[in-house]
Amino acid sequence: MSLTYESEFSCPYCMAPNSIEVDPLYDIGEQQIVDCQICCQPIEVVIVELAAGDFEVIARTDDE
Repeated sequence: MSLTYESEFSCPYCMAPNSIEVDPLYDIGEQQIVDCQICCQPIEVVIVELAAGDFEVIARTDDE
């Protein structure tokens, strides 16, 4: 049984949809650098917790 969730976000460079596996137990509040699946630019990704166990993926350029 997988405890991860697939979440989508838009690339801040090319606006293409990207997906990331999120483990709410370990990934909340963590900063990661991932490459866009389309344009290969580095994206700074932060997973933030919302209410009641929901989360949001915030994606920004690595120089913001």
